[in-house]
Amino acid sequence: MIVCHCEVVSDREVVESIDGGARTLAQVCRATGAGRNCGGCVFSLKRLLCEHGKSVSAASFTEVAGATG
Repeated sequence: MIVCHCEVVSDREVVESIDGGARTLAQVCRATGAGRNCGGCVFSLKRLLCEHGKSVSAASFTEVAGATG
């Protein structure tokens, strides 16, 4: 399923980035390109991080500003 329509990023790509070591929202955004335009996919990205991430802290969710700026 497409998670980020702006950059056409699928949930599989997001999970692959998490499996590859991304542990924060900012890291997932940098790895996939998702979440950098309108931000409409950020909640889906957070959900995928919670479901598939091994050590995701609440503070990591606020780091998207650094990835998008």
